[in-house]
Amino acid sequence: MEPPLTFNQAIKGICEFIEVAIHTILYVRHVYPAELFVRRKKYDTPVFQSRHPTLNEYIAGAVKAVADEISVGNVEKLVVVIKDKHDVALERFVFSVQNMIAVESYNKDTSVQDAMTPSALGRYFRAFMIKLCTIEATLGQLSLGDDGSFAIVIELQDDQAPSVARGKDPPPWIPASTPHTTRGASDKAELHMVRTVDTGIISLSLSIQESEAKLAVESKHDGKGKGRAG
Repeated sequence: MEPPLTFNQAIKGICEFIEVAIHTILYVRHVYPAELFVRRKKYDTPVFQSRHPTLNEYIAGAVKAVADEISVGNVEKLVVVIKDKHDVALERFVFSVQNMIAVESYNKDTSVQDAMTPSALGRYFRAFMIKLCTIEATLGQLSLGDDGSFAIVIELQDDQAPSVARGKDPPPWIPASTPHTTRGASDKAELHMVRTVDTGIISLSLSIQESEAKLAVESKHDGKGKGRAG
């Protein structure tokens, strides 16, 4: 019988998924040209990975820093913000994280009773990725051309500073522009829930915010509605 997840396995699995998801988000939302990506298989389903070394390094570094913060229970959300040429947020892909239990450092490699197994978590991530790869049917096409960009934003519990900032090394994060955070979203933004999973150790959910600015442009171009698949 497969043993349940350990605390460290849960963090590693979730952060690995977030990294895979970020690459796929950039592909399916056309932030970069399709030829920049290669199709891979992960969680028994097709995913997309950037072939650009600098982009890959940025994503991997951000996810590593997030893993460090999750391990001490600081993270509330990791947000992938897709922006237009004026640096205005159009969409926010929000990974919400909640540490469900406290685990002492000496027990972080011990299986947690009643936690999910690694293979069960993989099946949940497969469902996340299938939904993500078909998200254009919900969000419509995003025509950024060569003018789009993205940023990875971390929102911490209770406005804490990143824990590494208290050490000697400079923090890997800089303060985010408020309009790029979930707190910067207006009341007119639309929220779409993608999936949620509770591992028994850490709970993870993925949702998407369409900003008021994006919806206003769509409304201007299509007075009859968004023209999306139902």
